[in-house]
Amino acid sequence: MSESHSGTSKLTHVRADGSAHMVDVSAKDITAREASAAGRVLLNANAIAALRDGNVPKGDALAVARIAGLQAAKRTPELIPLAHPVAVHAVSVDLEVLDDGVGIVATVRTADRTGIEMEALTCVSVAALALIDMVKAVDKHGRITDVRVTAKSGGRSGDWHE
Repeated sequence: MSESHSGTSKLTHVRADGSAHMVDVSAKDITAREASAAGRVLLNANAIAALRDGNVPKGDALAVARIAGLQAAKRTPELIPLAHPVAVHAVSVDLEVLDDGVGIVATVRTADRTGIEMEALTCVSVAALALIDMVKAVDKHGRITDVRVTAKSGGRSGDWHE
């Protein structure tokens, strides 16, 4: 939601007739923007051991997940209907094998007219999905959890982090 000049709240992606639309950001200033997101894939002990030992039957699961996340960040507007196409200038995806699964952290950067939080979230989500696909022969019950934006900077709404 956004705050209008009169102090009342309105939904920015909904027209007066209730139909959804893409917000016009053409008048906004181009600024450097960054967003980070994180998530986890919970896995069984066999999958954790296979990741640590490099014995995942499909191959290098972490590398595949990282590349999937990178690709997803660049394709976000194709997946999220009201997301603006933004120039993705940098993406980092870090995966860490933990005792109960894999932690995923992504940071996406741009210099554009609108935020890049959806790209960071899409990056983490697709990296998690790719990881599930890579380890499903070892763990058919992997679970994606805790996907969230953890920080953002740039733009009119300012900076924040969890």
